[in-house]
Amino acid sequence: MGDLYVALVHWPVYNMHGDVVTTAVTNMDVHDFGRLARTFGARAFYVCTPVPTLRRLVERIIRHWEVGPGALYNETRKEALALVRQVDDIDAAATDIEHETGVLPLLVGTSAREGGDRLTYPALARRLREDPRPVLLVFGTGWGLTREVVERLDALLEPIRGAGDWNHLPVRAAGAIVLDRLRNDR
Repeated sequence: MGDLYVALVHWPVYNMHGDVVTTAVTNMDVHDFGRLARTFGARAFYVCTPVPTLRRLVERIIRHWEVGPGALYNETRKEALALVRQVDDIDAAATDIEHETGVLPLLVGTSAREGGDRLTYPALARRLREDPRPVLLVFGTGWGLTREVVERLDALLEPIRGAGDWNHLPVRAAGAIVLDRLRNDR
């Protein structure tokens, strides 16, 4: 079975006007995606931002839950945050995975946008079961991954579709749905 890794990209992503921006890292991003990674058996969760202030914030959040007041309040959060790794971008995450596994990962992105050839959830779930090559599952913040990032991906998953034509899930909710579909083969 191939190892699954998860990345949350804060740069480069689009804002609502189509400008390339860096989004803020939030406490919820760090511990919720850490919990998702732990729940669904990911090897690591990468927070991708090149901004030193945001990287210090992530370190502070982790310290709070590992050795600070949070460690006494919720001991299991420490397990999830042990999976958090910080990198500047997906290239650095891929390099880290290659150093750990000896193989460059398959880069699979997520997007709410329609169009193009899309990998289905059952196809990626099957690949994770049958192929030993690791997979880095990439989520974008803001209004999504930039075109340049998408062009670097090996595949793009089909979007999550809701009940109507409105489609703008919070990234943490999308992460939970995607990981559930991949690990439970639905």
